Amino acid sequence: MTANQTGKKTSKAKTGQTGGDELVFMALGGLGEIGMNVYLYGFGPANARKWLMVDLGITFPGETEPGADVVLPDLRFIIAEKHALVGLVLTHAHEDHIGAVLDLWPQLGCKIYATPFTAGMVRSKQAEYGRSNMKLPITEVPLGGRISVAPFDVEFVTLAHSIPEPSGLAIRTPAGLVFHTGDWKLDKTPLVGAPPDESKLQALGEEGVLAMVCDSTNALREGVSPSEMDIATSLTKLIQAAPKRVAVTTFASNVARVKAVADAARASDRKLVVAGRALHRIISVAIDTGYLPDNFTYLDQQRYSDYAADGAVLLCTGSQGEVRAAMARIAEDEHPDISLDKGDIAIFSSRTIPGNEKAVGRVQNALARRGVKLITDNEALVHVTGHPRRGELKQMYEWMRPTISIPMHGEARHLQEHARLALEAGVKHAFTLTDGEMVKLWPDPAGVIDEAPVGRLYRDGKLVVPDADGPVRERRKLSFAGIVVVAFAMSRRGDILGEPELVLDGVPLETAGGDAMADAVLDAVDGTLRSIPAKRRSDVDLVREAIHRSVRGAVNEAWGKKPIVKILISVVDARG
Repeated sequence: MTANQTGKKTSKAKTGQTGGDELVFMALGGLGEIGMNVYLYGFGPANARKWLMVDLGITFPGETEPGADVVLPDLRFIIAEKHALVGLVLTHAHEDHIGAVLDLWPQLGCKIYATPFTAGMVRSKQAEYGRSNMKLPITEVPLGGRISVAPFDVEFVTLAHSIPEPSGLAIRTPAGLVFHTGDWKLDKTPLVGAPPDESKLQALGEEGVLAMVCDSTNALREGVSPSEMDIATSLTKLIQAAPKRVAVTTFASNVARVKAVADAARASDRKLVVAGRALHRIISVAIDTGYLPDNFTYLDQQRYSDYAADGAVLLCTGSQGEVRAAMARIAEDEHPDISLDKGDIAIFSSRTIPGNEKAVGRVQNALARRGVKLITDNEALVHVTGHPRRGELKQMYEWMRPTISIPMHGEARHLQEHARLALEAGVKHAFTLTDGEMVKLWPDPAGVIDEAPVGRLYRDGKLVVPDADGPVRERRKLSFAGIVVVAFAMSRRGDILGEPELVLDGVPLETAGGDAMADAVLDAVDGTLRSIPAKRRSDVDLVREAIHRSVRGAVNEAWGKKPIVKILISVVDARG
């Protein structure tokens, strides 16, 4: 690969038509990671671009982000340019593509464009989270529809994925055509919804594609993905052969998998029982938009115990080990209505998202200890990816024949391998970017020309808080080394009034020699106070900083770790 093919910066200076129009692309999330997808296309002079946003998603916190509910993208760049933001287009309804809309759209205020199912999911989230009073300006676009948000003309192209109505976007500009794939695969029998519009894809290639921004999730996997129809057949066989209870957990958004489990239950003469709020929500939207029939019936979790062991199939949330989801509560025998015991079967009809391995392992181990038989995609054909493997990527490049390839939706290793595949397919330039890097697609020469600020925000309870200097960062510190709090009162003259009070959380109670850690802290406080001349004790900031250093040092000497230390001093009038 040459320097410009690998996405290395060619120059910070503008090239080509000085002061003229440019077509640029950048991501505020979704490059070098799987999740939190936010992409921007800009057209116009460098100082007066119009912007189109594609998707506005979340990702989920890891173990180093304690207490955070979800991770949101930092939109400060486009918020500063919101006067030039012509619209937000949603490719499909997965959380990593729409999950940040409710939290962050108020800072943008732009029009939103989505297909009916995706629009329905956004509105359903509004109702669930008590945001119904938020007037989102959503324009529903029919499948295969086309919108004009000058200077962009956007055509929705039907693809297949693990949710209804995934759409690639043919983005036409005065500079040429860009095809943004969204999440996709080539599945001729997706069970729910239409198959990919292959004739349209081929027609776009004939029209001429300047650049393709393409899903990289499975760029390391050879071959072609199995079909959802294959999974439906396999699930039916497994459930029909089960002698006792069967529980299936999957991604709640996978309507095809919901239908497959329902069909398998009916074929096995079992009732379908559903547990999990997210599943109820997706089923409701799927019925409203015609992806499940109006007469689709199922029982709520309270009815589970009404049936014999071979009389029901449970469909539940929790495929990613979420601690509050149904499967995790069942595994710990904490669910109010549902239990699984020895000889029952738990089918994980899903693939573990990178980063969730420990959480999923905890749930599966808890089920195994109860004697429940586990079936994952290692034991049977119970899950198929919604993303293209290498064979499908090669087919897409044969159809599109773009001049420029920008791999997206993947970690660095996925993006790099996708770029190699694109170059082998005859693409002239393949750029492996990171969030914030701005690449000029037109005019020539293409290359990275600028950087924008990016980062992470957290939904923390009812609030959205920053990463830097925010509460999640503080909790991260607490999780590593605990906290020591020292509180005492002091007169305005600097006399210490009474004995200090201590709180030690997450800190060992004893030293290696068996002495109380609290005594080590008190000795440090006492020694520091004695060392400060009486005339200087009236300087509260000086006293606080000196005790802070001595306490942290004393605990570090005894323990080998430096805790968070808080010194609370109350200054009072001392009366004789």
